[in-house]
Amino acid sequence: MNKLISTTALIAISVIATTVGASARDQIQVSGSSTVLPYAKIVAEAFGETFPKFKTPVVESGGSGAGIKEFCKGVGENTIDIANSSRPIKDTELKSCVDAGVKDVEEIRIGYDGIVFATDIKGPDWALEPKDVYTALAAQVVVDGKLVANPNTKWNQVNPKLPDWDIAAYIPGEKHGTREVFEEKLMTGGCKATGAADAIKAAGLDEKAAAAACIAVRKDGKAIDIDGDYPETLARIDANKTGVGVFGLAFYETNADMLKVATVNGIKPSTETIATGKYPVSRPLFFYVKKAHLGVIPGLKEYVDFFLADQMVGPESPLVEYGLVAAPDAEREAQRTAFTAGKTMAGK
Repeated sequence: MNKLISTTALIAISVIATTVGASARDQIQVSGSSTVLPYAKIVAEAFGETFPKFKTPVVESGGSGAGIKEFCKGVGENTIDIANSSRPIKDTELKSCVDAGVKDVEEIRIGYDGIVFATDIKGPDWALEPKDVYTALAAQVVVDGKLVANPNTKWNQVNPKLPDWDIAAYIPGEKHGTREVFEEKLMTGGCKATGAADAIKAAGLDEKAAAAACIAVRKDGKAIDIDGDYPETLARIDANKTGVGVFGLAFYETNADMLKVATVNGIKPSTETIATGKYPVSRPLFFYVKKAHLGVIPGLKEYVDFFLADQMVGPESPLVEYGLVAAPDAEREAQRTAFTAGKTMAGK
């Protein structure tokens, strides 16, 4: 009996210590996706300015998987409050959360990562596929069954249906928030579709090296990294009427009188086709909230509410200006309603 009482007391003390430990920290801690990172930093800085009574959240990167792993370590002061992710949390990850005591996880979808290809408004129509983009821009391509340095200089060499234009593509720089979706959906997808992925593996590269080889972009001036904002890309197109630029959807729509957008796999990009997943060069972006920390970590609830507000993720928000594709009105409202209701994911 005494042993049972002692065990119960220890459990109670542990729970109290965890709660007190979490409340001893007065700054929100966020980690995870490098894609979501710039968006979260914009929100965190605006939150700090708007709510001076709360400290500006600490937002760090490290990747979706690493952020979720850190998030799932448990509840308390020494664990993060939010994990940013450029993909949905896996069942195995959610189970690891539950096993570590993180039993209530709230999923927040902030919008979409989506990019479009566009040319000067007076140019011809473009219909692209991932294999076209890969064959035009990859550092190495398959020729006669062998991997060789990319010999293509014109778009119609890549695909006879494309214009007889010199290849000049202005793509997101390696530090840009949309570079990852460009690499994942176009370069990796095109690498597989052309058979280059098999040739790379046959060359004896390990999985990590093979993945890096698939997304390697040519460095001979045909693919030009743009590290600045989309107006810089637009200026390049204005100066080179046969150039192809990569833009965020919102920026293209604002400048549709100057640009002609390409289809990808026959799908024209729009908020609807991106939100439904029909347009292939897009993906939803998320963050995950530790419900046990709400009401304990000062400002955590307010931060999530602020993040979900239209002033942050709506069609005319700073996040959309940076490159986020805003979710449809009904979806944004549904996200706010679910968070207010405290809706959590089922443990698996």
